[in-house]
Amino acid sequence: MSNYQVEPENKPQALTKEALKALRHEQVQGVSRRELLRGSLAAGMGLWLLEVTAGTIGFLWPNLQGKFGGDVNVGTLDTIKSDNSSLPIADGFPAYVSAAKAFVVLVDPSQPRFIPGADLTGDGTAVNVRALYQRCPHLGCKPNPCQKNFWLECPCHGSRYDRLGQKALGAEYGPAPRSMDRFATRVEADGTLVINTGKITLGSLPIAVGQPGIIPPRSATGCI
Repeated sequence: MSNYQVEPENKPQALTKEALKALRHEQVQGVSRRELLRGSLAAGMGLWLLEVTAGTIGFLWPNLQGKFGGDVNVGTLDTIKSDNSSLPIADGFPAYVSAAKAFVVLVDPSQPRFIPGADLTGDGTAVNVRALYQRCPHLGCKPNPCQKNFWLECPCHGSRYDRLGQKALGAEYGPAPRSMDRFATRVEADGTLVINTGKITLGSLPIAVGQPGIIPPRSATGCI
């Protein structure tokens, strides 16, 4: 007796040509490989956009909050002197401002005041104040002002700068290729200093000690 069983065409078990054709055109049940690939790409793109958005917000947020990357209100010269009462700020010694990651220094101490105006290059002569980026141009260490000689000295590799951030030329003054970088500044009518930490001007080339453009150290030895 045969194991085969003939089914009528009107029963679901029978796969006629018409039934096979209908199955081929029927919507696939579940998730197809193409849909899975599209879903994975869409999810990946969504995560990437989320990361970009979060990074952009993280970059712009300090600007909105008046922190590093935007305008930092430092205050008046009297405020800076009060915050650094143990240091000779009025004599041109650099004062550190952590919020701006900068050293603030009077360009001409014989004029003990900030002059209202704007200085986009960071030179500071026009407003009588210069804001130096705390990062050493060599490898990024933080130079420290030395009260003995009124110079800025990098403890990592010995690069030395005058009190206005000008790099001294010569192997004995360290390996930094240029002077300290400077921030754009503006001084309000009431004498308030605002540092634009989003605009940096690269420091100039080193100058030999004794030549115009560099302030000689006050002592033969420094702090490092």
